[in-house]
Amino acid sequence: MPSATRTITTPIYYVNDRPHIGHVYTTTICDVWARFMRLMGDDVFFLTGTDEHGQKVEQSAQAKGVTPQALADENSAEFRRVMGMFDLTNDEFIRTTDPRHESQVQSLVKRLMDSGDVYLGTFEGWYDAGQEEYYTETKAREVGHVSPISGQPLERATEENYYFRLSHFQDRLEALFAEQPDFVCPEARRNEVLGRLREGLQDVPISRTNFAWGIGVPDSPDHVIYVWIDALFNYITALGMGAPESDWFATRKQYWPATVQVIGKEILWFHAVIWPALLMALGLPLPKCVYAHSFWISEGQKMSKSLGNFIDLEQLTQYIDRYGRDALRYFLATQGPLGATDSDFSRSQFHETYTTDLVNTLGNCASRTSAMIGKYCEGICPTDTGACAGGGVEWATFTEDQVNQSIASMERFDLAGSIAAAMSIVRQVDAFINDTAPFKLAKDPAHTETVGNILYRCAEAVRIAACLLEAVIPEHVSQLREAWSLGDPSGELRTECQWGRLPTGSKIDKVALFPRLEAETASNA
Repeated sequence: MPSATRTITTPIYYVNDRPHIGHVYTTTICDVWARFMRLMGDDVFFLTGTDEHGQKVEQSAQAKGVTPQALADENSAEFRRVMGMFDLTNDEFIRTTDPRHESQVQSLVKRLMDSGDVYLGTFEGWYDAGQEEYYTETKAREVGHVSPISGQPLERATEENYYFRLSHFQDRLEALFAEQPDFVCPEARRNEVLGRLREGLQDVPISRTNFAWGIGVPDSPDHVIYVWIDALFNYITALGMGAPESDWFATRKQYWPATVQVIGKEILWFHAVIWPALLMALGLPLPKCVYAHSFWISEGQKMSKSLGNFIDLEQLTQYIDRYGRDALRYFLATQGPLGATDSDFSRSQFHETYTTDLVNTLGNCASRTSAMIGKYCEGICPTDTGACAGGGVEWATFTEDQVNQSIASMERFDLAGSIAAAMSIVRQVDAFINDTAPFKLAKDPAHTETVGNILYRCAEAVRIAACLLEAVIPEHVSQLREAWSLGDPSGELRTECQWGRLPTGSKIDKVALFPRLEAETASNA
């Protein structure tokens, strides 16, 4: 039986744009976490999808001479294709044009209208057309009446809207942040929200009347539900929570509340304030954590199509063709902007990370160990008699500590920390080989047993590290499993990582996991 039920979500991606590094990054780090938790034996629900309504989609479709639905179908299919290309293991891909989603959104909004949490009013203020976001007069002044995301001027707007009584949830939201300091991570993002929360909350519009491409407000045919409200509800409509009588809900209700909802920092306010307030109004549980990562920059500069440094799908494909899919996953997971600062995606850094970590450390250690077992043990896993082999390492204790650190870090969504703990095991193996020098001891038959002890410990430590890294580099760990007769993952990662489970007498073939690539060639990739 699964030890726990976990849910992870990405934001749903707007179909007005083609997939790029931001979409691939967010979905990949969620995939790493989801795979890791499945290896732990947990029942994981991993949700992603596309956000397909709104004025921008309607306008883009008109410009192309197609219907909004046709444009949404085309672009959503591209996002689905990309998920397959990167071997992402999402359990559901939701589309906001799915009738099951649309009917639930209407049902949820109707509940808010009936409870009095949604009312009809008039908006007068500023509107960011690129983000489809409203601004109060105060907020508009703060940003200089230009969009902080696109840099385009805000538009003055007067419109009759349905409003959500966000102001009624001021006290409850303040209590949430006080009682659950990890509700928004990392801490810098939490502080950002708290600063804005102290300014006081105002009610927010949840409908529009100046375009038609969207879900209609119940009993108000002139009003379209604001795309952001529509989009936020995807996290629970994917579980059927707006239709509790449905089969969908019956089979998925256990996956709410979400364990972690991963977003980019530009949509933090919607997810950290408006979203929990909506759930409070509906009487539904809140997600345990909203994790807002920072942005990628490129070659030291903010990404821009005009500067020619935008990391698009074609460039990512080039990296995969050159280095392999696992190398890209490793780079995104270890070098990505999970913290408060942006991260640089540069060719030189990618090549250095690949060479240092995957070629020189993990690949070399696995190759070195298996080659010596082939040479000195006839390719058969030796026995560890328990006799001291030197090197000063209490392997069972050391690996147990690193396993605990790796799992605890992944629980906190600290992917780089989890990977670092696994890689520290590999680095310790390298140091152990250098200290004990089995290649020298093997010259004297009197040391045969000692050499076997050393090589068993090296192989066993590499095996444990590989188990911890399987969620990050699944293809290469699968190669190692086959070459070293390790079998399939057990679904009990903590047990699988216990010291001494490598079977004596099993066949161990030499592996060459990551080929060395020349920097000059890589720079032209």
